[in-house]
Amino acid sequence: MNEQQQHESPSGFEAFDMLATMVAVIRPDGECLFANAAFENVMRLSRRTVQGVNLFDWFADAARLAETVESVARNAFSSSRFDALLRRGPRPHEDLLPVQVLVSQTDSPERVLVELIENAQQARQDREERTLDQVQATKELIRNLAHEIKNPLGGIRGAAQLLAMELTEPELNEYTQVIVHEADRLQSLVDRLLAPHRRAQVVGDVNIHEVCERVRSVILAEFPRGLAVLRDYDTSLPDFRGDREQLIQAVLNIVQNAAQALHARIAAGDAQITLQTRVARQVTIGKQRWRLALELHVQDNGPGVPAEIRDRIFYPLVSGRDGGTGLGLTLSQTIAQQHQGMIDCDSEPGRTDFRITLPLP
Repeated sequence: MNEQQQHESPSGFEAFDMLATMVAVIRPDGECLFANAAFENVMRLSRRTVQGVNLFDWFADAARLAETVESVARNAFSSSRFDALLRRGPRPHEDLLPVQVLVSQTDSPERVLVELIENAQQARQDREERTLDQVQATKELIRNLAHEIKNPLGGIRGAAQLLAMELTEPELNEYTQVIVHEADRLQSLVDRLLAPHRRAQVVGDVNIHEVCERVRSVILAEFPRGLAVLRDYDTSLPDFRGDREQLIQAVLNIVQNAAQALHARIAAGDAQITLQTRVARQVTIGKQRWRLALELHVQDNGPGVPAEIRDRIFYPLVSGRDGGTGLGLTLSQTIAQQHQGMIDCDSEPGRTDFRITLPLP
């Protein structure tokens, strides 16, 4: 690329850095003039390395992209969309990424816009939107159901206590004690369901690694043998505003679930949970765009979330283990949402990854 081309390559294209999808501006012959920040992140290469490279070389079917770009450049049609495989990384023949390619005209026939949307990214965004809708519906259900339960529950408990005072046979009192005990258990369940909605947030500066370390110490005290809790922190992450105790509870619920799912590996002595923090750029959470966000991954090497409940794990009272209440993940998702974030999960046998995404200022 000559000196004049180097000078003109980035001009006017900086706005593309605000997009979450990969965008490249190329010449009709495939030479890359500009690649946005998302393109850098996905390709795992710097913008300086990408500029000047022939974009066609990064595709498994280079001929199709070249033909489409040439047609758009000569105004045979204004845009075209198709699926392709993008070669990724410094050794591009090893990693193929399925993408949707959108080729469009620009204000000059010497420049063509190529937008690449990861198929997995689109599926993830659709899943996140469904999850947020589910959380909102669940929140309303919990509030209404909990209030409907509380009033008759108090009446049942009070009636059982009055009945116990009237009974003269001690063995009959056992039945009233069972009623009182079960009423108290249900009351406790209702209180746990309503807890995140009742308690006012105590907002302050939060360091996500202090949250992780607190959770790590609690889990290692609970499971002192057979479980390794590994750290993989990005220490450049800044503090943010939030409720520290609520966030500790949210992360603790997820890590405890992971540890309980690892019981077989803990017995074998090779159980692992990894707490990983990363920064994410140009993130959309609940249809709102954030320039920066933190991602906290809780990864384990357990059996994975059962397939039959994988799409419902954030619903209340859905649990994958015997004796589980199915409230931990529901409460964690509610807390994340109160911090304008969300939690999602990718799981397969041998690897489960819960990702907590929270916006950064």
